Amino acid sequence: MMHVHKVYHRSLSLLALSVSARSPPFSPSSLSLSPPAFLALRPFRNAFSSLKTASTMTASRFTNLVPINALAGEDNGAVSSSSSSSNTAPNGNEDESTLGVGYCLPPPEIKDIVDAPPLPALSFSPHRDTILFLKRRALPPLAELARQEEKLAGIRIDGRYNTRSRMSFYTGIGIHQLMPDGTLGPEKEVHGYPDGAKINFVTWSLDGQHLAFSIRVDDEENTSSKLRVWVADVETGNARPLFQSPNIYLNAVFDNFVWVNNSTLLVSTIPLSRGAPPSKPLVPTGPKIQSNEQKNIIQVRTFQDLLKDEHDEDLFDYYTTTQLVLASMDGTVKEIGPPAVYTSMDPSPDGKYLLISSIHRPYSFIVPCGRFPKKVDLWTTDGKFVRELCDLPLAEDIPIVSNSVRKGMRSINWRADKPSTLYWVETQDGGDAKVEVSPRDIVYTQPAEPLEREQPAILHQLDLRYGGISWCDDSLALVYESWYKTRRVRTWVVSPGSEDSSPRILFDRSSEDVYSDPGSPMLRRTPTGTYVIAKVSKENDESTYILLNGSGATPEGNIPFLDLFDINTGNKERIWQSDKEKYYETVVALMSDLKEGDLRLDQLKILTSKESKTENTQYYILIWPDKQACQITNFPHPYPQLTSLQKEMIRYQRKDGVQLTATLYLPPGYDPSKDGPLPCLIWSYPGEFKSKDAAGQVRGSPNEFAGIGPTSPLLWLARRFAILSGPTIPIIGEGNEESNDRYVEQLVASAEAAVQEVIQRGVAHPNKISVGGHSYGAFMTANLLAHAPHLFCCGIARSGAYNRTLTPFGFQNEDRTLWEATTTYVEMSPFMSANKIKKPILLIHGEEDNNPGTLTMQSDRFFNALKGHGALCRLVILPFESHGYASRESIMHVLWETDRWLQKFCVSNNSDVNADVDPTSKDDSSKGATDSKSEAAAASGGGGPEASHFECEELHPSSLNYEV
Repeated sequence: MMHVHKVYHRSLSLLALSVSARSPPFSPSSLSLSPPAFLALRPFRNAFSSLKTASTMTASRFTNLVPINALAGEDNGAVSSSSSSSNTAPNGNEDESTLGVGYCLPPPEIKDIVDAPPLPALSFSPHRDTILFLKRRALPPLAELARQEEKLAGIRIDGRYNTRSRMSFYTGIGIHQLMPDGTLGPEKEVHGYPDGAKINFVTWSLDGQHLAFSIRVDDEENTSSKLRVWVADVETGNARPLFQSPNIYLNAVFDNFVWVNNSTLLVSTIPLSRGAPPSKPLVPTGPKIQSNEQKNIIQVRTFQDLLKDEHDEDLFDYYTTTQLVLASMDGTVKEIGPPAVYTSMDPSPDGKYLLISSIHRPYSFIVPCGRFPKKVDLWTTDGKFVRELCDLPLAEDIPIVSNSVRKGMRSINWRADKPSTLYWVETQDGGDAKVEVSPRDIVYTQPAEPLEREQPAILHQLDLRYGGISWCDDSLALVYESWYKTRRVRTWVVSPGSEDSSPRILFDRSSEDVYSDPGSPMLRRTPTGTYVIAKVSKENDESTYILLNGSGATPEGNIPFLDLFDINTGNKERIWQSDKEKYYETVVALMSDLKEGDLRLDQLKILTSKESKTENTQYYILIWPDKQACQITNFPHPYPQLTSLQKEMIRYQRKDGVQLTATLYLPPGYDPSKDGPLPCLIWSYPGEFKSKDAAGQVRGSPNEFAGIGPTSPLLWLARRFAILSGPTIPIIGEGNEESNDRYVEQLVASAEAAVQEVIQRGVAHPNKISVGGHSYGAFMTANLLAHAPHLFCCGIARSGAYNRTLTPFGFQNEDRTLWEATTTYVEMSPFMSANKIKKPILLIHGEEDNNPGTLTMQSDRFFNALKGHGALCRLVILPFESHGYASRESIMHVLWETDRWLQKFCVSNNSDVNADVDPTSKDDSSKGATDSKSEAAAASGGGGPEASHFECEELHPSSLNYEV
């Protein structure tokens, strides 16, 4: 099937793909993706699979189409009167005493956009003849986030549901037939489940005749039911519970369920014998001890929500232990294997075998569950244990350097083109990317049940790090490898069924060079529900063709394309390309892959999307040979009040010659000659590059629709701001140079170029330019206010990390430790320059931030450092919110705080931005950062004899009420 979720405002969001009954092996979104991009774009069916490598990822049969406003709220109710204020953003003359009370609402022009009804997600059936409209609710109330959650081994669990906490859901399922002429038939609602049910994990059976999904229902006492598995008949819309027993519940902490064949599902269930959760002892049995008496070198990032003691280990076992059950539509139930902490379950393409992964003790207190001991077993679908593939030990010692991996077998999966053949990869460098060895990775294949003494066959040997395989047949597979330090990516052509055919390089390029990206192969569905590379034939032509779907990056912006590519000669023919004058179109998926054998070019049918600057995304079916397009959706504009906004991709130059780009948005009806310069908000996120040329390449399209998420800076177009969105902030380290060693210098130069550009264009008032960002963008914002105060009147920093000494074993793409690059860590940390920040800065942070590195403490300590130097600052901590903000109350309040800050310190700013700038700060920033180290350390509670004296005074035993 195809699920597509298109999430907007790309500077803040990712493309999220979900999966169907069975998942194909990973096919990179682009053959040029670097490892970080692979991580960002990998689709996955279950929560645990995000811990796998690219080759084990399961690409969605199709993608989940959420045309617009995907992150916008779903219920249009007002903020809870019991905890909220109806205040809107003031004009700067508000009573300061009221500013710390209750949740507030932003102005109506912002609130109305965020409260716009969300559009449904779309899901296509395996046969492409039926579409589901998966209906969505609005932003959740804060009460949902306030539910108790268990933070265990790097994950958060809602114990009442026995699933991951903070899980979104669908509110209904509508079924539409896709008619031969491309139009949609009338909607048929799936019915039979309880009113108010929360729906998750919607998957099609392999033949498209049934749906499986989970539901949960909150009863009148507001207690939560656990998840139950339901099935529905697609023809009638009738839904019923899969299990006849009311006592069988879904355990969805890791995997959930998967279709084994058209009438049977393999389900992760809560063991029937499970009792109450283990209670925490009132008195501990002893101290908490960690030891490294063996002198092992173990360096880990700042992971959060880790196990803390034996009770946490017991709780983790309690909530994650699963009994696998084979459940047939006729009510037959059969247990598979003993209860264990199963993390994934993958049927073989022929439905005869089950690939089962589990984790087990000993657990760890310093790494998340993805590094716990891992066991991979093979079972038959009738419940017979076949063999153990591997039992990997605890992996606490994976080096922090990029491209380091776990030792032993990894990325174990089924070949998509074979009934039951396994493949996997094994590292030859011990998992340490610093070790020089050739080959670095070896890819193996083996039948599910090999003959006696039959050894695994070597498919390919790689000198870079393995990145995945796209399978086709015995004559063709594409193997991907990459190396982050050099940004090198290579694609190999291999013939899996021929020992005489040597692998050859198809593409060898830099992942940063988007202009040379050849595109990625389009996949077709097989009768067994897997996905393989689609071969295409032309009349009277014996050549082997595949389809390459590319983003088409050019100096004028992205112009997506579809190429007919001869895999043997490398010749290509462009058979489709997006309109580049007004529209931005993309190829979403093949729709003509139902018949076995090669696809006929003259019978090709594809699903495309189409949008423009002012027209939201719609979906079309394009049919060859005439390439006739039939529109199948007609979604309304999500925010008609901004229909006529102005958008332009602009190019400008940094003083060192690096070309920069940004997207400039202007309010509807704005005329610079009449309206003059506007207050401006610059919102960005830095990126690392190895070359100036790559950093200067244009990414994105001027014709893309301006999607606005619930915390997007584009909301301030409704407040008559100019928005400079995503100006490139390249931090370049060419050759052996480390990019972060000149971070501040390049950051300031990029910001100066962006500010100069909007001022020269006459769209931004030089004294009314603000800057903001989220996460690493917040880190950027604080650094700019410290080192480039001459540019900005104020800043907004959300969920950032400001003191790099608190992330001593690397951050972002920095893989040197604090002790290896002390100067870099210190000079990059705005905390160390808190004494230099004189411009107003608004800090916002989720109280339950679980993102590695961005602990809530980062904002707390930074605020105290700022306050200790008299800076104009404000700290907003959002209860129950994580790294990204989810509840309607919190989001509305974030928007209110942001608007208030902008109105007060940007719109109303009539003073020169240089008024409060220390004339020495601009040219002597590194000295200022170094000189302030002891002062800032004291503000954080460490360093210096005076700080130690105060700390001891505060914690002196005589001041505490001890009972002896």
